[in-house]
Amino acid sequence: MSVDPQVDCFLDTNILVYAYDRSAGQKHTLAVQLMESCWEYENGCLSLQVLQEFFVTVTRKIMKPLDHQTARQIVADLAHWRLHAPKSSDLLQAIDLQQSYQLAFWDALVVQSASCLGCKQLLSEDLNHGQMYGEVRVVNPFKEDN
Repeated sequence: MSVDPQVDCFLDTNILVYAYDRSAGQKHTLAVQLMESCWEYENGCLSLQVLQEFFVTVTRKIMKPLDHQTARQIVADLAHWRLHAPKSSDLLQAIDLQQSYQLAFWDALVVQSASCLGCKQLLSEDLNHGQMYGEVRVVNPFKEDN
């Protein structure tokens, strides 16, 4: 799968983690390519939530955790992408999305962040591939039929 340079892409935490988890095999390779495309086309989008989850995961939960300074620098670099900092109104919208679509709250907040940034694609392994949430379409880049 490649990133469409004409479409802003919101990346879920798992995509970022795979890009820095060398033990993730083919998912690592594809995630690195996706992130390189987002850097090249300047169309990558994230939220503070995703960056927070990324930092915790890569410093504690992957097979070979990153040291804090390395992970901090990656977060600082990624903070140059379009970034959504949820407000209280976004939390309320996420609660509504959670109820409407039967999502986990944190997934609903990711969807809300993607929507707030005007992203048409949400790259995620955790949400249902092809699902539409308003204008946001979930794409699982690791799914064979992309």
